[in-house]
Amino acid sequence: MPRIESTAARLAKLGFADGARAAQLVRQSGPDVEDVLESLVDVADPDLALTSLTRLIEREPAVLATIRHDERLRGRLLAVLGVSAALGEHLIRHPSHVALLAEPRLGEPRAELLRAVGADPEEREPRASGGNDALVALRVAYRGRLAHLAARDLTGLATLQEVTAELSDLAGAALEAALAVARSEVEADEVRLAVVGMGKCGARELNYISDVDVIFVAEPREGADEAKALRAATRLAQAMMRACTTTTSEGSLWEVDAGLRPEGRAGPLVRTLASHLAYYRRWAKTWEFQALLKARPVAGDLELGEAYVEAVNEMVWSAATREHFVEDVQAMRRRVEAHVRAEGERQLKLGPGGLRDIEFAVQLLQLVHGRLDPLLRRRATLPALAALSRGGYVGRDDSRGLAEAYAFLRQVEHLLQLHRLRRTHVVPTDEADLRRLGRALGMQADPVGEFTTRWRRHAMEARRLHEKLFYRPLLQAVARLPESEARLSTTAAADRLEALGYADPRGALHHIANLSTGVSRRAAIQRTLLPVMLGWFADTPDPDAALLGFRQVSDKLGSTPWYLRLLRDETAVAARMARVLGTSRYATGLLMHAPDAVAMLGSDAELAVRPVESLLGEASAAVSRHAGDPETAVTAVRALRRKELFRTAVADISGLIDIETVGAALSRLNDVTLQAALDAALAKAPEVTSFAIIAMGRLGGMECSYASDADVMFVHSPLPGVEEREATDAAFAVANELRRLLSLPAPDPPLLIDPDLRPEGRQGPLVRTLASYRAYYARWSSPWEAQALLRARFSAGHAGLGAAFTAMIDELRYPQGGLPDDAVREIRRLKARMEAERLPRGADPALHTKLGPGGLSDVEWVAQLLQLRHAGARPSLRTTRTLEALRAAVAEELLSPADEAALAEAWRFASRIRDAIMLVKGRPGDSVPADSGERGLIAQTLGYPPDGSEDFLDDYRRVTRRARKVMDRVFYGA
Repeated sequence: MPRIESTAARLAKLGFADGARAAQLVRQSGPDVEDVLESLVDVADPDLALTSLTRLIEREPAVLATIRHDERLRGRLLAVLGVSAALGEHLIRHPSHVALLAEPRLGEPRAELLRAVGADPEEREPRASGGNDALVALRVAYRGRLAHLAARDLTGLATLQEVTAELSDLAGAALEAALAVARSEVEADEVRLAVVGMGKCGARELNYISDVDVIFVAEPREGADEAKALRAATRLAQAMMRACTTTTSEGSLWEVDAGLRPEGRAGPLVRTLASHLAYYRRWAKTWEFQALLKARPVAGDLELGEAYVEAVNEMVWSAATREHFVEDVQAMRRRVEAHVRAEGERQLKLGPGGLRDIEFAVQLLQLVHGRLDPLLRRRATLPALAALSRGGYVGRDDSRGLAEAYAFLRQVEHLLQLHRLRRTHVVPTDEADLRRLGRALGMQADPVGEFTTRWRRHAMEARRLHEKLFYRPLLQAVARLPESEARLSTTAAADRLEALGYADPRGALHHIANLSTGVSRRAAIQRTLLPVMLGWFADTPDPDAALLGFRQVSDKLGSTPWYLRLLRDETAVAARMARVLGTSRYATGLLMHAPDAVAMLGSDAELAVRPVESLLGEASAAVSRHAGDPETAVTAVRALRRKELFRTAVADISGLIDIETVGAALSRLNDVTLQAALDAALAKAPEVTSFAIIAMGRLGGMECSYASDADVMFVHSPLPGVEEREATDAAFAVANELRRLLSLPAPDPPLLIDPDLRPEGRQGPLVRTLASYRAYYARWSSPWEAQALLRARFSAGHAGLGAAFTAMIDELRYPQGGLPDDAVREIRRLKARMEAERLPRGADPALHTKLGPGGLSDVEWVAQLLQLRHAGARPSLRTTRTLEALRAAVAEELLSPADEAALAEAWRFASRIRDAIMLVKGRPGDSVPADSGERGLIAQTLGYPPDGSEDFLDDYRRVTRRARKVMDRVFYGA
C-alpha cells in the first residue's frame, strides 16, 4: 500500500526548516495558500516568508488572489518576505504597498516624498503642511519605495550599483522632505541652506540602513544679517535632522550625522561657504580631503551646494601637494590597520579584507594620482577602481578581484540589513541566519557551507590584494614586462612612493627595478615578494633604508637557494626582516656581513639570548680549530660575536627583551669574546704567570650598550719559581696581543679594550701583579678609585686569580664603618665638577643622557654613594649592577620605593635612548637628537608613533626632572 505523505513532510522537502509549523499555517490560511507553496522553494527563508504571507493574507485577503494570478508580483513579494522580516511587517501594516512591487519603475522619489508631507514639489523651497502626521507619512512612503527597490534587488532586476544609487537618491529625497517639515517649524526665510551628502550618500553607494553623512552650507539672502541668518539656518538644520531621527508609530528613518563638518562635533553645525573654505585652506587634515572626495549636493539649495563642491574640489585634488601629506597618509593607513586588527574577522566593514580596506585603498590612490589625472575623480568606489585600472594605477587582475570581493561583501551587507532594517556589518554565527544569507545568494545545495567558504575566500582575496595594491603597479612601472595593460608612469610611481613615506622615491624605483627586472626565477620570486615587502618597509621608521638594505642582502644571498624561498614561504621572517632593515642601520650592517643570519628571524625562540656556557663552548671550539693561528681564531670569534650582536639587536627591536636583559647579554658576549681572544693570545706565550681580566665600568656592571668599549684591568700572578720581571714581561705581551687581535681591521664591530681605569691611569703600568694592586690601593687609593671598583668583577682568564682580586678590593669598596665624611664631600665635589666640566661643548644638558640632569651619571652616583656608605655592613648592597643596588637599598630601607622607581625609570629610559641611537644611526651618541627627523626615528624605535617625537621629548624631560630631584635630595642632601 503506497505511503501517504503528510503535509509537514512535503513542506520540509520543499525547504521549510519547521515543516510542522508551516503545515499549521497553511491549514489556518485555507487551501488556496497551497497554490503558492511551490513558489516558496527558492526564497531565502521559506518559513519567514510563509509566516509573513499568512499574516498579510489575514490582514488583506485579496492579496492571495492577486499573487495567485500574477506570477511576477508573486515572485517579487515572496523574495522580499523571505529575506526581510521588517519589510514584511511594513507590508502587513500597509497592504496597499504590495501593488507597488509589481511596478517596473516608480516615479521620481523627491516629488513623492514631498507630497507625502504635504509639500508642493514645484516650489523652490517646499514647505510641509501635514502637521504631526507628516513624519509618519514620510516614513510610510519611504519604506514603500524601499520595499519596491528590495523586490527588484532580490529578484536580480537591479544591479548593485543601481541599488546603491537608488538608495542614495531616496535618502536625498527623504532629506528634502525632512527639510520641508523643518521649514514648517522654523522661520528661515532670510537664509539659503544646502545639504551636501558625504560618505556613501554623497557617492551614491548607500546601504539599505546607514547613517547619512551630511555637511550644511548656508548663505544669508541679500540684505540679511549674517549672524542672524546662520542662527536660523542652524535651527533649520537641527529640525531637519530631528524629522529623520524622531521615533514615530512607524519608527524613524536613520541617523543624520554631521560629524564630518569642519572641527567635527566641536565646530558649528552650519557655516557659510567662505567659512568652510577658510577652514579647509588653513586647518584641514588629509583625511578631511579624503572625505570630501564623496561630497555631492543632495537637498536644499542645490545651486549653493554645487558651488561648495566646486570650490572644495580644487583643494581635494591638490591635497597631495600639501605639507605633511605623507605623514597624514601614513597615519591614516595605521588607523585603518588598527581598526582592522581590533575588529573581529566576522566584520564585513572593518574586519580583515573588509569594505573599509578596499574603500580606503581606492580613495588614497585617487588622492595621490587624481591631481594629474582628472579621469580618476569619481565619487563611488567601483567606478573609481575601474578608472584606476584603466589608467594603470592598479593592476587589471587586481582591480577585477577587488571589484568582485567588494560587490559580494556589499551584497551580504545589504542582506544582513534588510532582515530587520537595522544597521549591522557583522556576519552572524547562527546557522539559520547563515542559511538565509546563502539561499538569498542562490546557494541551494549547502547554503551555510557554500556561503562561509565564498565569504572567507573573498575576504582573504581582498586582504591579499589590498596589501599589494599600492605596490604591485610600481613593479610594472620599472620592470620590462609584457605590455599587456596600462602601467604607471615613472612620475606617478614616484608620487605614490613619496605619498607612502619614501623620501627618495626615484632611488626606490631604481632598487625595485634592480630587484625585479628579468626573467630569472630570482626576479620572479622578487616580483611576488616586493609588493608585500614594500608595504612593510613603508610602515618602518625609514622605508628608504629598509629597501636599500633589502637590495644589499638580496644581492649577497639572491643566488642562495634557501634565501628567497624562506622569505616567500615564511611570512614572519620577511615581516621581521623588513622591520629590522627599516629601523636599524646597526643591525643592517651586521646582517650585511652575516646575511645567513636571516634564518634566525623566523621565531622568537631563535632570538632568545643564548646561555653563556653555549657561547663559551662555540668560541673555545673556534680557537681550538685554529690553534697556532691566533688571528684566524679571533676572526672566527668576532664572527660569532657579530651574529650574537645581531640576535640581541633584533630581539631588542622586536620588544622581546628589556634593557637590563640587553645589557647583560652584551656584557656576557663581551666576556666570552675576551676569554676566547685571551686563549688565542696565551697559546704562544710562555707559561710563566696566571692572567685574569677584571671587568670595570659598564662591562663590570653587566650594563654594556651596543657602543660600549670593554673597560678592563689586567692582573697576573707569577707561577712558583718564576721571576716577577719575567712574568710581568710575559703578561704585558699577552695584554698587548689581546688588544691587537681584537682591534685588527675586520668587517665586524671591534671590541676596543680600554684599560684607563687601572691605577695611575695611562701613566701606570698596563699589567700589575695582585701584590702590586694591593700595595697601590693600600697606599695611594682615592675615593673615586674605590667608587670605580664598585663595578669590578672577574671577566676572563684565571678564575682563581680573579676571585682573589675581587676579594682583595672588597675592603676598599665596601669599607667597614662606612665612608668618612671627608670622602663623601670629596665624591660630591667630584660629581659637581664633572657636571660643570665634562659636558661636551654645545650640548644641551637637559638632553644629554649620560651627564645631563637626571641622566645615567646621576642615577649611578646615587647608587654608588649608597654602596660606599653602607655595603660594609649590609652585604645585599654588594653588587656591580646599578638597578640591583637601588633595589637592595629599598630592601635595606635606605631608599624609598618612590625614589627608587624614579631613579630606575630614568636610568632605563636613558639607557634605551643610547642603545636606540646606536641601533638607528649605526654610530654612538649620548644626546637626544635636536634634529626632529632624527629624533622621530629614535622615538619610533622606542615604540612611539611616527608623530610622537614631541611626546618622546616631553616624557624624557619629565622622567629626568623627577630623577634629578631625587638625586639632589639623596646624593647632595639638598
